[in-house]
Amino acid sequence: MSYVRKPDWLKVRLGGNENFTRTKNIVESHCLHTICSSGKCPNMGECWERGTATFMIGGDICTRSCKFCNTKTGRPMPLNTNEPDNVAQSIMLMKLKHAVITSVDRDDLPDMGAQHWVDTIHKIKEVNPSTTIEVLIPDFQGKNDLIDLVCAAAPEVIAHNIETTRRLTPLVRSAAKYDTSLSVLKRISDNGRKAKSGFMVGLGESLDEVYQLMDDLLLFGCSILTIGQYLQPTRKHLPVSAYITPETFIELKEIALQKGFAYVESGPLVRSSYHAEKCL
Repeated sequence: MSYVRKPDWLKVRLGGNENFTRTKNIVESHCLHTICSSGKCPNMGECWERGTATFMIGGDICTRSCKFCNTKTGRPMPLNTNEPDNVAQSIMLMKLKHAVITSVDRDDLPDMGAQHWVDTIHKIKEVNPSTTIEVLIPDFQGKNDLIDLVCAAAPEVIAHNIETTRRLTPLVRSAAKYDTSLSVLKRISDNGRKAKSGFMVGLGESLDEVYQLMDDLLLFGCSILTIGQYLQPTRKHLPVSAYITPETFIELKEIALQKGFAYVESGPLVRSSYHAEKCL
């Protein structure tokens, strides 16, 4: 596949104000991982300047090796039992009204990290009782009892990203399956929680496939949606098939809302936690 040049609308500036530095110092001093840095998020400057960050629990090494993701893959370290408290204390220091937590996949653990998720949510609520919480969870291999554990911890929003269309899933995701992700979202919704998902465009999908993806998400209880441009993290990852114009992202948002989603963020630089507090 030939190289596709990145358009001007995808150029972002680095952060550097007082809030950016303060957020960076809090994250580093508490030995925390963020998907902002490990995922090379293009919005890190904007979000850190606003004093917000998406915390990544379970370590920084993932047991999966998806072709779009820049998170390190390999054999993870044991869970850090201090991590729930470290995350909760950092949220307090940042004075966050809304906290977003994600994790690496921990297929190496018997419960795939579900109890660690629960411990983290409970500690955040204990230390920050007025802070709302959004969690972006792995698929837990589709095991309902593990999904139910996280749901019972009662975060305000539970997200699980489907990432791409049915046809492209085997190419893009290393272990996750399209139908498993849909079942996860249905279980979240059946538990009475707000179910959120996100996907990327620019990987070679057709518009018809995107529309079918939207319909599938709605059918399985997803009410909150994010749509963003796939950006190749390194030369080892999948190349970009196309850069989608800002105008097309606006059209996709309008179509998604017309189809029945309650809230949609759609844009070239949108990632799953972008403006997450707005969907409450």
